Amino acid sequence: MSCSTMKHMSSSALAAVIAFASSATAGLINANMTASATNCCSALESAGLKNIYYPGNDNYENRTDSYFSVSAQLEPSCIIQPTSTSEVAKIVTTLSQATTCNFAIRSGGHTVWPGAANIKDGVTIDLGLMNKTTYVPDGQIAQIQAGSRWREVYGALEPYGVTVGGGRTSTVGVAGFLTGGGNTFYTGRRGFACDNVLNYEVVLASGQIVNANATENPDLWKALKGGSANFGIVTRFDMQAFDAPLLWGGLVTYPTSTTQQHIEAYVDWTDNIENYQDGSAITFWTYDPKAQDIVITAAYEDTTGAVAAAAFDKFMAIPNQVTNTMRKDTHRNLTIELELTSGYRNVWYAITFKNDIRLYTKAIEMHRQFVADWKAQSPDGDFICHGILQAIPTIFSKHSDERGGNMLGLDRETDNAVMFQVQLMVNGEDQEKLGRERMVAFRQAVKQYSVDLGGEVDWEYLNYADFTQDPLSKYGQENVAHIREVAAKYDPVGVFQTRMPGGFKITKVT
Repeated sequence: MSCSTMKHMSSSALAAVIAFASSATAGLINANMTASATNCCSALESAGLKNIYYPGNDNYENRTDSYFSVSAQLEPSCIIQPTSTSEVAKIVTTLSQATTCNFAIRSGGHTVWPGAANIKDGVTIDLGLMNKTTYVPDGQIAQIQAGSRWREVYGALEPYGVTVGGGRTSTVGVAGFLTGGGNTFYTGRRGFACDNVLNYEVVLASGQIVNANATENPDLWKALKGGSANFGIVTRFDMQAFDAPLLWGGLVTYPTSTTQQHIEAYVDWTDNIENYQDGSAITFWTYDPKAQDIVITAAYEDTTGAVAAAAFDKFMAIPNQVTNTMRKDTHRNLTIELELTSGYRNVWYAITFKNDIRLYTKAIEMHRQFVADWKAQSPDGDFICHGILQAIPTIFSKHSDERGGNMLGLDRETDNAVMFQVQLMVNGEDQEKLGRERMVAFRQAVKQYSVDLGGEVDWEYLNYADFTQDPLSKYGQENVAHIREVAAKYDPVGVFQTRMPGGFKITKVT
């Protein structure tokens, strides 16, 4: 079309032409992106790789549906499931050197936000077929493939009378949990889960397969303890196992009229974990759509199997129990009992503040108000909202230091603290979008209150963080610098910063 012709067109006609051209251009770009991603999948086939699934294939649909959060159920151009470390290496080199498409890496698929462990119009490397756990009695070492979930790990170790400190919910994946830190029933005695990883087997961007431990690539070993997916793809974790008697544990539910007793008991519990390091307590304030109300659920565990040890006295004294499943049972069974409800879109956040009863009280009250406001606008009333307390005492990081240290940065803290996590589970994209807006405001309000009262702890747990948060930046300057240096050393081209966009990236930390 000539300039003179355009000059005599009406503004509406010109707008229509521009709109058509823009639409056509966008369509061409999308078509090119789709073709490029399809070519990436073809390149994997040409490299001789198997287990490549496309939309419409039963395996593709089943693996997509198996993500815990509906928010994470994206549509990659293809899913590939390697069966060995060497195949992972071939996938990485093929995608990074012979194509331009992006990719994602999936272990258990439990991270709830979109794009963390999946990708749209790219390739998802799904480690689900690499799910074996091998026990080595000499040294009590559990060799765990990265596609495992914790229920499989515990089940494999039970016949030997041992376990490892891992996820407290059975379907959580091993890899994301361990590279993000990992809070366990055993943290009070043994530090975070990542502190108990003796060796990582890692595929680098170059395709090289390396081990990272205290003597071989020790900088990478330490960086992986909380540094997440910034360095390569971990294909095996060698963890320190230990003898495991039956635990004493279960779930007890209460009415919300006992809120104050729970808060007081939890403040006392957090300050006394150093005196009794074999217990675990997690308290949930949960809006249940069936009850159409908030109920309190407490998960108590004693890793020695001692029944109602004195450390739990204040919890045990709370009246009006509605249900009680406390018993002696296996590590695996107790994590199955703590399973969360799947099938919803999820928005989570977690922040940390000092062990101050005023901050607990305010956070739980704000959760109650959030639920009331959300219920008032919910189109179907079908939602779940957990407000959860998890102790973060200084003894955790002391145990971390005893085992070589990690990247989390909690060794900077001199006061006992508590992590407050909120999980919102909803239906529909519109509700998820609104939920995230309100959850960000909720988080900021709790944070500001902690600042105002001098109770702020500038730390966020990566495994519970939303993409609107920046947990790596909360690790402290020294640890951020170490992660940045190690990422540049082992991935100088930046493949895991640019070609694998999911997760929290060190290059985005300012």
